[in-house]
Amino acid sequence: MTLDQTTTDARRGLMGILARATRRELETAVERFAPLPAIEDLRPVETGLVMLRGRIGGDGAPFNLGEATVTRAAVRLNQRIGTSYILGRAPEQARAAAMLDALWQDDAARAVVEEAIAPVRERLLADRQAEQARTDRTRVEFFTLVRGDD
Repeated sequence: MTLDQTTTDARRGLMGILARATRRELETAVERFAPLPAIEDLRPVETGLVMLRGRIGGDGAPFNLGEATVTRAAVRLNQRIGTSYILGRAPEQARAAAMLDALWQDDAARAVVEEAIAPVRERLLADRQAEQARTDRTRVEFFTLVRGDD
C-alpha cells in the first residue's frame, strides 16, 4: 500500500497530536470504538532512551544535547499497523495512541478518529495561543531615529 504525500502529512500531524494528548484524552477517544476488534501487540510496549540532538542557531553543526525517556508501542488492529512514541514513561498512553493510529488508517474509521481527537486539537491550540500571549507581553520593540541628513 503506497501512501500519497497528503496522507503521509495528515498521519504525521495526527501522530503529533496523539503524542501530546493526555492519557485520559486518548482513553476517551478509544472508548468511542468499543467493542474493539482483536488487538495484537506486535512488540511489547517498551520504555527506553533516545538521544536528543541540537544545532547552534538551528543550522550549525549537530551536537548531542542529552537523553530523553520515550515509550513506544506497535499494534495490529483490523490488519492495520499502528505505532506511537510518547515522551516519558507512559505504556497505556502509548498503546492507546498506537490503536488510534491504526484505526485512523482505516478509511471507514478515519472520520470518527478525527472527531474523537478534535477536543485534543482544540486544547493544544488554546495552549499554544496562551503561550504566545504570555510571550507577546514580554516583547520589546526596538527602533532608531535618524537625525539630520549628514
